[in-house]
This record gives sequence, structure tokens and C-alpha cells, in this order.
Amino acid sequence: MGVRMESQQPIVRPESSLAPANGGERTVELLHLFDKMKAIRVFIFDVDGVFTDNSLLVTEAGELLRIMNVRDGQAVKWTLRKGFPVCIITGGRSEGVHKRMTGLGITEIYSGVEDKREVFTALLKRLNVRSEEVCYMGDDLPDLPVLRRVGLSCAPADASPEVLAEVDFVSPLKGGHGCVRDLLERVLKVQDQWVEF
Repeated sequence: MGVRMESQQPIVRPESSLAPANGGERTVELLHLFDKMKAIRVFIFDVDGVFTDNSLLVTEAGELLRIMNVRDGQAVKWTLRKGFPVCIITGGRSEGVHKRMTGLGITEIYSGVEDKREVFTALLKRLNVRSEEVCYMGDDLPDLPVLRRVGLSCAPADASPEVLAEVDFVSPLKGGHGCVRDLLERVLKVQDQWVEF
């Protein structure tokens, strides 16, 4: 798996049960991560703190505005074109976010979700996939119940400490600063599905 930015390495969670006694822990961790990435058929993302940097700009009219990364959006389009479903499960409610996601081609968008497990379980049935074939990226405590169930659990570099302690993969990039693109590119490259020009 290629690292796009040489100065920024991803973090992988130790798999102590797989680590050999001869000091080859890092190699085993990366091989385990590679296998998880190879199995992925569906991507699910939270929005705030993943597609955004968790900031909200409040206008005088009381509207809440978010900033998103264009490269994240481009990677979503490419991923959808390759046939991978991309889904959104978010606790927030925003017409702007909904328009942005539908504009990228995402059709599975679930907003205002308090218990993400229920939507996740329903999605597994609708898409006819197993939990180990799903990649989920989230950044905060409400994401943990789903992160604990998927095959590949991921977080941006600035996720909450509780999330960082549990996920399989931590992007070297922060939420709203390309972590979605980073994750999609890595997984698609592992599967020989990344775009070529």
C-alpha cells in the first residue's frame, strides 16, 4: 500500500495476538491491515470531523455552514464509479451537507441519526454485505458502536482519543483536510481499483 505523503505515516492498531516474538510486529500489523483493505466492498462515513474539520460558521441569519475538501469529493466520485457503495451516517442535520453528498452521487444518506447501529444493521441487509466487508470512518464517541463492528475501522488524525485507541487505521490527515481521499485511495490501490489517467 502506497503512502502518498512520505513525512506522514498512517497509524495501525497493534494486533498483539498476531505479533511474533521475533520483533516483526510492524510487518504483521501492516499485512493484517492489507488483508482487511482487500476485503472491503462498502464505505460508510460520518460527516462532521471526517468530511469537515468540525468547525461551524454561524451566519447572522443563524445558518450553520461547513467547509469540505474538494479532493475528498473527487475521490468519492471515483470510488462510486468503480462500483463501491459510499454511504453517510451522521448525527447532524444539514440541507447543505445533503446537497453536497447527493451532488457527489451518494444515494445512501442518513441524517439526524442518534443510534448509528440501527442504520448500520439495516444497511448491511439492504446492500447484502457482511460487516467484515465494510469500512467505516468516524471521529467521535457516537461512532464507536459501528467502528467496533466493521471489518476496517478508520479515523482521521484528529479524532477523539477514545476513537484513536480502537480503530485499525488512522489517516495521517485531519478531518476536512483530505482524510477521506487518503483512505479511499489506499483501499482502492490495494484492490487495484484506483483511477488512472
